[in-house]
Amino acid sequence: MSLWTPGGERPVRRDGTSDEPAPPSATPGEVDPAPAEDLSPEDEARLREMQDELAEVRAQLLQAPAAVVVANHAMGIYELAALHLTAPEPKLPEAVLAIDALAALVEGLEGRLGEAEATLREALAQLRAAYLEVSRARG
Repeated sequence: MSLWTPGGERPVRRDGTSDEPAPPSATPGEVDPAPAEDLSPEDEARLREMQDELAEVRAQLLQAPAAVVVANHAMGIYELAALHLTAPEPKLPEAVLAIDALAALVEGLEGRLGEAEATLREALAQLRAAYLEVSRARG
């Protein structure tokens, strides 16, 4: 049995203990930098720049309402389903998974998705109709 952690999979015994040492600590969301001796000055500068960019993105996400971010991800799932449905050789099982994921979000969060909810419901209905059309055309 194992437990997923941000530091990777950790084996866990039935008694709930682990033989592995705890991973190095970092503030949640931060990336533990590689030891300075392992990086060239240029790589160290690039790492700091990437960490600064990540901190900026995190700050922006904290300013956005969660409903807007979730709706944005839901539209990404919509695009994924549409991509599989409109491929030269449609991948119906992949499309079904994406459609079901979108349905789980839209139907499971009913009344909580803000202004985007109506658009997401319509997008889900369009995907379901497109799936039926493609699956019937394929026999």
